Amino acid sequence: MDKPLDLPCYVLGIDAPKGVLLHGPPGCGKTLIARAIAHETEAQFFAVSGPEIIHKFYGESEAHLRKVFEEATRQGPSIIFLDEIDAIAPRREQVAGEVEKRVVAQLLALMDGLNKRQNVIVIGATNIPNALDPALRRPGRFDREIAIPIPDRRGRLDILEIHSRGMPLKPDVDMNRLSEITHGFVGADLEALCREAAMICLRDILADLDFSLAKIPYERLAKLEVRMDHFLTALREVEPSAIREVFVEVPNVRWSDVGGLARLKQRLVEAVEWPLRYAALYEQAGVRPPKGILLSARPAAARRFWPKPSPAKAR
Repeated sequence: MDKPLDLPCYVLGIDAPKGVLLHGPPGCGKTLIARAIAHETEAQFFAVSGPEIIHKFYGESEAHLRKVFEEATRQGPSIIFLDEIDAIAPRREQVAGEVEKRVVAQLLALMDGLNKRQNVIVIGATNIPNALDPALRRPGRFDREIAIPIPDRRGRLDILEIHSRGMPLKPDVDMNRLSEITHGFVGADLEALCREAAMICLRDILADLDFSLAKIPYERLAKLEVRMDHFLTALREVEPSAIREVFVEVPNVRWSDVGGLARLKQRLVEAVEWPLRYAALYEQAGVRPPKGILLSARPAAARRFWPKPSPAKAR
């Protein structure tokens, strides 16, 4: 019992979790969370990137991994952060090289070998958890698996406020509006959005600057303010990284926002909305609602060029 934090586990007669696997889309903050944990716990932090472990000579990869664990044990309490762990611990039945298989075997031995790790926690991060060797994803090695999701509207608002708190913002900047229109943006995307908005603001004064001067006058810099239109312009440059990920968020578009198409909207209400709202009535009446709906239309730009169907064909 080296630390007071070990007391609850000692009393209960159990061992504390020794490994945590963080997985989520790129840019969602896995590395940042691991560094924050190390800072809050005042533990030694050993960050190891997956590709750094692999060496071309026989035995060097395993020796590098053993050295990291030995140093972390000596300086404990410590946190070993294995970034891109899928690069060093892929499924052994799917790799052809012997180096990857030896590294996986060495990592398995280090995480629950005969010598118990004292005050050392391993945190792994990956965006493809199913690519990891199954032997790592069992209790005793990575005891906890935590999914880092794509931020929702509230999360995006918090991230935007963090990255813009040091920026000179004009009162017209509406962070709530920005958080609503940045669907699919992860933390890295929102940071890039704030940075790009600041760069656009700086470009506005570049044309009036005299570059023969040694430095930019402070009076000009003090007048810099990032406006809402700077953020809207930056949105054209920064693309959301997670737009292709599976992400469910309730939209805020209502029927009143769709102009015209009264008959079409009524048919959609009857085919989609009613079965969801009145499922009990459908079941009582023995009616099966439609299973799928196909929406089709000509491209808007081509409608004026396409000939209208003749009355004979229409009939």
